[in-house]
Amino acid sequence: MANKLNFEEILLNRRSIRRYTPQKISPEIITKIIKAGMYAPSAVNKKPWHFIVIEEKEKMESVIKIHANAMMLKEASHAILVCGDEKLQHDDGFWIADCGAATQNILLSAFNSGIGSCWIGIYPREQRMKAVSDIFNLPEHVRPFALVALGYPAEEKKFPERFEEGKIHYGKWGE
Repeated sequence: MANKLNFEEILLNRRSIRRYTPQKISPEIITKIIKAGMYAPSAVNKKPWHFIVIEEKEKMESVIKIHANAMMLKEASHAILVCGDEKLQHDDGFWIADCGAATQNILLSAFNSGIGSCWIGIYPREQRMKAVSDIFNLPEHVRPFALVALGYPAEEKKFPERFEEGKIHYGKWGE
């Protein structure tokens, strides 16, 4: 279904999927999804991101032990850990926005490929960041930003109404 949607439909219809079938995602689709992440905008085109592809259930179980909201990893085919390299960023803190853009591209590409995904927040929780850094042996200058669980969807989510005209301001705050 997702492959037949136009870009605006992809933006409006992508949902966080937390239940997956046992079917494995092919390496070609994983590469395609990561490639989309690498085409995200970044400050001064520094591209301070790194991606760790996870398919080992033991690693996913390790994350579940330190992150109560990562239970969907039990059924996930893969996960992608999005990391920011402080040595590559444009200036202090820019890796955060850059990795956010890369993560969004990953989510949209997954949906367009028929893959369910769910953003699992790591940053800014220092305890989570430290634990994830230890699990994946990250160097000190590489900071974990988010995990994206991936799998073929075993659930469908309804379209929610999220448009809120009251949050739009023209020229200044208020009426």
